[in-house]
Amino acid sequence: MKFLSGRVDQNSAGRGDAVGHFPRWQIFMKNEQHCRYRRRPATVKSNVLIIGYGNTLRGDDGVGPRVAEAVGGLNLPGVRTLMCPLLTPELADPISRVEHVIFVDAAVDAPQEVQWRKLQPKESSQLMAHAADPRTMLALARDVFGHVPEAWWLTIPAIDLGFCEQFSPAVRRDFKAAVKTIEAFCQSAEPKQLN
Repeated sequence: MKFLSGRVDQNSAGRGDAVGHFPRWQIFMKNEQHCRYRRRPATVKSNVLIIGYGNTLRGDDGVGPRVAEAVGGLNLPGVRTLMCPLLTPELADPISRVEHVIFVDAAVDAPQEVQWRKLQPKESSQLMAHAADPRTMLALARDVFGHVPEAWWLTIPAIDLGFCEQFSPAVRRDFKAAVKTIEAFCQSAEPKQLN
C-alpha cells in the first residue's frame, strides 16, 4: 500500500481512493508481512486482543507469535490476534479498542516457568527506543487514545535462541499450556493459573 499526499494510490491498494475508507488498523500497517492482524467480521465486537511478539527465526523467541497464531486459529468469538516481531507505537490504537489485552512473549532472564502477570501502564508513554515493552504500550494507549484495557503478560521461558524455526522440547510443552490458558481466559474473561 503506497501513501501519496494523504491518499492511497488506487493501483497499489485496489480498494478505494481515500485513507478514510480503510479501517484504522490498516492505515498504520506499513508492511502486512511485518505484522499480521487476524481481523474478525465487523459485526463481532472484539473484547480480547492477543499480541504475540518475537522473532520467529530465532527458535524459542518465536513462541509469542506462534501462540497468538494458534489462538487465532481457534476462531474464538470476540477475540483478535496480532503477531509481530516487536511492540511498536502503532499498536496503541488496537490496544485502546478492546476490553482485555494479553501480551505473549518469550523470556530469557525469567524463572524457568510460564508466568501470567497482570499489567498496569507505566507513568510515562515516552519511548526510549524503536520498540517498547507492554507497560509502555498501555501508557501510550492511555495517553493517545484515552483508554487502557485490562492487561496481562504471559511469558514463556526461552532456552534455544539459535537461528531456526523449531522450539526446544520445554517450549513445545509450554506452548500448549499457554494456548490452553489463553483459550480458557477468553471463554470466561478470568485468568486461569497455568499447570
